[in-house]
Amino acid sequence: MGDWKLLEENLRGKGYTVETFPDRCAAAECIENQIGGRTVGIGGSVTVRELGLFEKLSKHNTVYWHEEPPENMTAMETRQAASRADIYIASVNGISLQGEIVNMDYTGNRVSAISFGPREVYLIIGRNKLAPDLPAALDRVKNVASPLNAKRLNRKTPCAVRGDRCYHCKSPEKICRNLSILLERPAGAEYHIILIDEDLGY
Repeated sequence: MGDWKLLEENLRGKGYTVETFPDRCAAAECIENQIGGRTVGIGGSVTVRELGLFEKLSKHNTVYWHEEPPENMTAMETRQAASRADIYIASVNGISLQGEIVNMDYTGNRVSAISFGPREVYLIIGRNKLAPDLPAALDRVKNVASPLNAKRLNRKTPCAVRGDRCYHCKSPEKICRNLSILLERPAGAEYHIILIDEDLGY
């Protein structure tokens, strides 16, 4: 927990609201209790699925998540509605101990909504996402998170075959298209960082 404590201090120093939880159940319960009667957008995230947040928040909010689109909306329309929601929830692909937050996207809906649009942003981060510095966080995104996500999504890319590392491919199905680094808290929105002392997502 020493690194978590330092990370928490560094994130607070950058202007984020930070909460730390021992496990996913405690974090999910807290988030569910904080959000009610709102429109909520969810970015593509294994971590959010592992917390069961779509099901929990849908009980008392209008939730837009392209993995569970409403019957009258396409996945792309759902992504667009999510980016215009009051609250946006996502995870991250990597974070440095200094508090620099790194994400890689395919369509760009997640990185754009995290950076601008919603009034509040929740970023849920498991301990496996932590890297000692920004170069290591970028390396994690490139050689851990992106290959595993490509494999999960059944992309026709070299990295998806083994889910082991980046092969610097030119495949039309490559998911490494939008890179975002939050060096400090973006202005104009309230950011909640949820740190969970458990391995979550990729």
